Amino acid sequence: MAALPVSPLAPATQPVLPKVAGVRLAGTAIGLKKNGGRDLMLAELAPGTTIAGALTRSLCPSAPIEWCRKALKGGKARAIVVNSGNSNAFTGNAGDLTVAATVKGTVAVVGCQPDEVFIASTGVIGQPLPPDAISRALPDIAKNLRATGWKDAAEAIRTTDTFAKSVTRTVAIGETRVTINGIAKGSGMIAPDMATMLAFLFTDAAIPADVLQAIVDRAVKRSFNSITVDSDTSTSDTVLFAATGATKHKPVTQADDKHLKDFRRAVESAMIELAQLIVRDGEGASKFVTIKVRGATSGGAARRIGLAIANSPLVKTAIAGEDANWGRIVMAVGKAGERADRDRLGIAIGGVPITRNGQIVDGYDETPVAQHMKGKEIEIEIDLDIGKGKATVWTCDLTHGYIDINGSYRS
Repeated sequence: MAALPVSPLAPATQPVLPKVAGVRLAGTAIGLKKNGGRDLMLAELAPGTTIAGALTRSLCPSAPIEWCRKALKGGKARAIVVNSGNSNAFTGNAGDLTVAATVKGTVAVVGCQPDEVFIASTGVIGQPLPPDAISRALPDIAKNLRATGWKDAAEAIRTTDTFAKSVTRTVAIGETRVTINGIAKGSGMIAPDMATMLAFLFTDAAIPADVLQAIVDRAVKRSFNSITVDSDTSTSDTVLFAATGATKHKPVTQADDKHLKDFRRAVESAMIELAQLIVRDGEGASKFVTIKVRGATSGGAARRIGLAIANSPLVKTAIAGEDANWGRIVMAVGKAGERADRDRLGIAIGGVPITRNGQIVDGYDETPVAQHMKGKEIEIEIDLDIGKGKATVWTCDLTHGYIDINGSYRS
């Protein structure tokens, strides 16, 4: 597939990620991508690094997912190996052999225990790799490990992404400043649980694995599990968060420790930004859509209603066509399977109230809404007016470009 033009929703600039003590990275090309681009990332982590993560809920997971699910129980990490161009999913015993060889090769290069190695793969499903396809490249990529290797690493995990995705945060734990860096990939097959997405976050803070896991679980729910491009869940979704402990600060043992308040917020903010970047790179996307739901029976109900709207092909194509067809939003609310009262439903687009108490607002003028629909940033607000539940989800429009990209994905 030919190189895709950069998404019109891409940020104007990319952040320069600072060093994170205890992390060295590299990205290189080993021939897994047909375009010859970087397709292998190696991150080396300092001894004692803790790790937490979230993995796809797909019942057809890739071999790397099954490996990571077991390795996460140990809570320690020394290396993360990621390849793009081949997902090593639906590859049977061949996939397990490739993972085993990759782990063995990483152990030899880094000098660690097998359960301290984490593997992630993304790309075409169902094409087995030779067992040594990745492991044979590890000695060479290890020679290029450096603390400033963020850009090459972010490039190496891309597939149909049109731009690399990275974020950075600096925050205090007590009186000590710590850094959080993150990179991600994702563009299509994006839906909660999580998406065809990989995300890797790193901090020099000293956070026990169980505390880190609690922080990840909360942040993932509000970020990567609140985005959708096309309603499809991948076999390979992976979020890993590694804490090297290289910066010494007041010890923390609980996720709700008051000294972690700003850290938790920074992690959530970083994950939300990465998640939004994935949506902004949605395959064929021309509009970024924020859907805010309030007044639902619970936060979960609000999120499910928001996602019903966000996943509706009729809503998404109306947005692509710049059609202020709010009736399609009513339809999506009604099909969500959550409690709704037709006679209390309120809808607004671009801040302009359209319906209130189940009826169109007196004197409603579609002109400003139609103008809003012509922009790149679309906002839809729903008020169920039956409870206190609220949620925000993000999506993009559905254009013919999505068909063009996925119709030629393997060619």
